[in-house]
Amino acid sequence: MPKIEVYRDALIELIGSGPLTDEQLENIFPCAKAELDEAADETGIMKVELNDTNRPDLWSTAGLARQLRIYQGGEHPSYPFFSDAATTKESAGRKIVVDPSVREIRPWVVGFVMTGAPVNEAVLKDLIQTQEKLTWNYGRKRKSIAMGLYRSDLITYPVHYRGADPGETRFVPLQMEQELSLREILQDHPKGQEYAHIVEDLPLFPLLEDDTGEILSFPPVINSAHLGAVQEGDSSLFVELTGTDLDSLLHAASIVACDAADLGYTVEPVEVEYPWETPWGRSFTVPYYFQAPQRAGIAQITALLGVDFQDDEILRALGRMGIEAAAADGTVEIRVPPYRNDFLHPVDVVEDVMIGCGMDYFAPQMPRDFTMGRLTPLEEYSRRLKTLLVGLGFQEMVFNYLGSGKDYIEKLYPRDEWDQAYARTVQVDNPMSENYAFVRPSVIASLLQAESVSANAVYPHNVFEVGKVAEQYEPDPTGTRTLTNLGFLTADRGAGFNLVNSRVSAILYYMGHGYSLRECRDSRFIPGRAAEILLQGTDRAVGVFGELHPRVLDAWGIQMPCTAGEINLEGLLNHGGKNGGSV
Repeated sequence: MPKIEVYRDALIELIGSGPLTDEQLENIFPCAKAELDEAADETGIMKVELNDTNRPDLWSTAGLARQLRIYQGGEHPSYPFFSDAATTKESAGRKIVVDPSVREIRPWVVGFVMTGAPVNEAVLKDLIQTQEKLTWNYGRKRKSIAMGLYRSDLITYPVHYRGADPGETRFVPLQMEQELSLREILQDHPKGQEYAHIVEDLPLFPLLEDDTGEILSFPPVINSAHLGAVQEGDSSLFVELTGTDLDSLLHAASIVACDAADLGYTVEPVEVEYPWETPWGRSFTVPYYFQAPQRAGIAQITALLGVDFQDDEILRALGRMGIEAAAADGTVEIRVPPYRNDFLHPVDVVEDVMIGCGMDYFAPQMPRDFTMGRLTPLEEYSRRLKTLLVGLGFQEMVFNYLGSGKDYIEKLYPRDEWDQAYARTVQVDNPMSENYAFVRPSVIASLLQAESVSANAVYPHNVFEVGKVAEQYEPDPTGTRTLTNLGFLTADRGAGFNLVNSRVSAILYYMGHGYSLRECRDSRFIPGRAAEILLQGTDRAVGVFGELHPRVLDAWGIQMPCTAGEINLEGLLNHGGKNGGSV
């Protein structure tokens, strides 16, 4: 969860309710889903942990203070500098012009200017922290959101955002004195090495420069050492954000703009001009308000929270969360604050009503329903099956459910089947590494992984696992489904089709299922030495088994012949059995 550092005195001053002890702060922190992590040290810096990631507006001193101030009865701040679909604020010639060359590499950019008192240490530190938290946590480590701060009084507008030749374009990056090409920055600069993976394969690299050709930055990697070297005493800052999702950029820009306004700075809008159509037009002015109103039924709020609310109680609770709302005809409609974008469902409105009321508002109740835990039929069935496999001489294994495409697909199928196999596989949207990028589609790959490091163990090797697999499945609202499968593998000189066939026969007999076989054309197995399992009275395959193809064994570095099989347990359980399936 995000953890921020704030100057305690600055936080108290922005809250504006007079001196507060740490205990008093801890009492009101829950309204921001926050808790005191470390008290202020000798420099006055305290650490606060936020227990949720859906409120990036709280990841700064100004944002946290705003929520605490409003919750205690402070006035809702107004932000008159926002444009929207009906109103465009004056940009006074401040403009970002987007070149068509960035559309396929990093298409979106937004920005604004903040002016006012010279930036001091506390403000600069908080701006840098906001930049880091937004781009790292909300912006997927700068992949979808990167943010830069520049000395606006040195910039000649309009600013140009374009794709640049990585070998020919050169400038002096921040924290260096020599001029480097964009490609050299990725190799020689610490930030370039850290973020090279985002841009290194692109034909052109993103570049921001002013109207005289003076370079601002190479986003999302590093600022220039001239325009991008913001320091204490600067009183006019240009804030820009680039990325891959326009709404996320607009939201992040709104957060920083509202923080700047709360700190006493004047926010000056900047027009962004695109050569293609965007959801908000070819040209719009930032900060830009784009959030749609959200609604929730009063009956729904009452039912979910267990309290018979009056309309004014709901509006008062939402008001303590900084939300303007109106109630009519049994429905509450809210205007989402510009710094928030976490209202995706009426339940989100209900949550803010609950927090606005405070947990002490709700009287505790003893549970009225008596419930008793029990094993599901599938779990009971799985346990019986495990007992049977152990009796047949197999050893149970337990594996991770996440892995790489190389293990789950490329080592199992021939090259011409990779695209189809990848299309069936469930991929993790933002994996920590390629080793955790896919949810496994088959247990067999996990068993092969174990066998590949077991060559020194005495043969035969008989291993199995009962575990989860996932696959693409359009009828489900999520587009995927999770199944429980039995996977088993034997490695031995005598491992062949007859051996694995006899074991499948024993498994299905003792679990009480009649079945038939059909020739299988699964490329993981040797043609003619694999079969699909059809349950009696159906033509639906619930499993497959056979001799693994030498290509598969070579890919895993396995020298011993192997047979393997996989059976879907939901398919078996739903079919039932003839002899009761006793073991």
